[in-house]
Amino acid sequence: MTAGNGASEQARLANDRVLRLRRQLEQAERDERAWTAGAAGERLVAEKLEELTARGWRILHDVRWPGRPKANLDHIAVGPGGVIVIDAKNWTGNVEVRSGVLRQNGCPRTRETDSALQQGAAVTALLEPQHRYLVQTWLCMVGQSELQATTTNGVKIQGLGSLTAAVDALPPLLTTDEVETIHSYLKRLLAGSVNPSLLTTADMGRSTPILPGPPHGKPSRGASRSPLHLPGGRTRRVPARAAAPRSSKRRSKPTGCLAVFVRVVLVLVFLSILQNVIQGMGKPTPAPPTQPVPGVVKTQPAEIVQREPVRRCPAASGAPTPFTWPPRPGCRPTCWWPTTGNWSALRPMPESPS
Repeated sequence: MTAGNGASEQARLANDRVLRLRRQLEQAERDERAWTAGAAGERLVAEKLEELTARGWRILHDVRWPGRPKANLDHIAVGPGGVIVIDAKNWTGNVEVRSGVLRQNGCPRTRETDSALQQGAAVTALLEPQHRYLVQTWLCMVGQSELQATTTNGVKIQGLGSLTAAVDALPPLLTTDEVETIHSYLKRLLAGSVNPSLLTTADMGRSTPILPGPPHGKPSRGASRSPLHLPGGRTRRVPARAAAPRSSKRRSKPTGCLAVFVRVVLVLVFLSILQNVIQGMGKPTPAPPTQPVPGVVKTQPAEIVQREPVRRCPAASGAPTPFTWPPRPGCRPTCWWPTTGNWSALRPMPESPS
C-alpha cells in the first residue's frame, strides 16, 4: 500500500459530504428566497384587497384550506360580485398565458392552476347550493402588474396593478346582508384553530364529521326577503339562514334507532334457529316403526273321507246319472233322471252290486 492512501480516501469522502451539504444549502437558500418572495407578494395583494372594503367587500387573509390541515388559502374576498379565492404568485422571468396555458419562461405551470381550482372547489363545498356558482378562482401575479388572461381550465390570471379594477368590474350578485352572512360563516370555519374536514368520495363507507352549517342567528326582516340575482335577469328569494344541516342531524337519529332495532331482531332470530339446531342434534334418531308380523295359523290336516264306489243307475231312457251308494240312512235310493228333471225312486237294487 502506498503511503497516504488512507488519508486521501478520507479526504475524498469529506469532499463528497461538503458537496452534498453545499447542494442542500443551495436548495434551502432557494426555498428561503421563494418563501420570502411569496410572503412579500401576499402582503402586497392583501394591501391591494383592503382597498375594496370601502366598496362593500369583506376580505379574509391566510386562512385554512378545508380538508388540507397543512395548507392554507392566501386570500378570500366576499362582496357584491361573489366569492373570489385568490392565490398570490410572486414569480420572476417571463410569465404569460399562451394557448390557454400559464407559462413561466416557456415552461407550463399547470400544477399551480390545478391547485388554484382545488382551492376554489374546497370553498365552494362549504357554501349553500344557491351560492356555489358565485365562487371564482384567481391567480394574482405580483411581478406582472398588467397581465390579464384566463386559462383553459377556467382560472383567471390577474396582475396586481389591475386587481381592484377587475374586482370592481364584476356584476353585483349578492346583497349586503348576504355578503355579511357568507363572510362571517367562512371566517368562523376557516380562521379558527381547527381545520374543517370535507366529505368526499374517499370517505364512503366510514363515518365523517359533519361540517358545521351556516350561522342560525335570527335574520332581519330585510335580509330574509333579499333577492338573489341570477343570470338572465331572474331573481330568487334566498333566506338568510339555512336550517338544512340541523334538520339532517335530527333525521339521522330515528334512522340510527331503526337500524339498531333491526340488528337486534336479526340476532334474536339467528340465536333461536341456532338453539333449535343444537337441540335437534342432541336427540337420538327414533327407530322406524315395525310392522306386526302376522302369526302362523296351524291347521289340522283334513280328514280323508273314504267314499264308496259310485254306482250307476240302470239304463233307462237316457244315459245313467251318478248317484251315491249306499243311500244315506233313512233315505231310499234315488237317481236323477234327465228326462224328468227330478229325483225319482228306483226299483229295488240287488243287495250286492256286480
